[in-house]
Amino acid sequence: MIGSRKTSAVIKENIKGIFLIGLGIFSASFGLKGFLLPNQFIDGGVTGISLLVAHATVIPLYVLIFVINIPFIILAYWQISKIFAIKTFVAIAGLSVVLATVNFPVITYDKLLIAIFGGLFLGGGVGLSVRGGSVLDGTEILALFIGRRYEASIGDMILIFNVIIFTCAAFILGIEPALYSILTYLAASKTIDYIVEGVEEYTGVTIISFKSAKVKRILMTKLGRGITIYKGKRSMIGKKADLDGVSDMDIIFTIVTKLEIGKVKKLVNDVDEKAFIYYFPISNAKGGVLKRRPLH
Repeated sequence: MIGSRKTSAVIKENIKGIFLIGLGIFSASFGLKGFLLPNQFIDGGVTGISLLVAHATVIPLYVLIFVINIPFIILAYWQISKIFAIKTFVAIAGLSVVLATVNFPVITYDKLLIAIFGGLFLGGGVGLSVRGGSVLDGTEILALFIGRRYEASIGDMILIFNVIIFTCAAFILGIEPALYSILTYLAASKTIDYIVEGVEEYTGVTIISFKSAKVKRILMTKLGRGITIYKGKRSMIGKKADLDGVSDMDIIFTIVTKLEIGKVKKLVNDVDEKAFIYYFPISNAKGGVLKRRPLH
């Protein structure tokens, strides 16, 4: 019985992943053929390189996107996982097929609209494919590989790649198209961040309260989250302070999603209206008692 439930859950997750990848392929294709390609705009990463080469040569975009991504797919096969590499291969192949066979109307020739909405649809496609368990651009795979070897952040690696790409674009396409292409990249990257993380982005919450025992209890019972306790000292001035004007206290730390921040504040406020709360986004979190985000 348990085995059949697990199998059913895996099947549902795979179907959902296929649907998201398919939706991502069509969204990215629409952004490319409906906005960027007809107006000589590019994006960052492998897609940007493919667009740049397509502008400079007679090689079709769908061929370039597939061929240039092949080394990154091989790298993913050896460095990440076979399943991820297979999904990525299928997604990129699907993107190439759609670009080659499906005709999308040119939506606008307004440069600002092209930059914003072209980036939005392209970034949306990439983000949806990531939610489905693959990528449509091999740049992140290479950045992850280099970052592991040279202890550099993935963000820094991607930034360096894109600076090189947009510099080349300025020489080949001109300064103005290159500047608009940077706007496209920014719109795409923000869209990817929102779709991948969205309102379920992990957020670290720190709570300082003299009623920490009650706060701990209500967070664990009402919210169902694991918490970490730091031993701290609070400096005070006045007769109420302990020796040397310092008092011991527990500092509570927990990780929730962005949607749960309001609930945490309400629960803490019900116990201690004077509690000090601050929170900040967390890019990576794994293990412990965390709310599992879809397809992560």
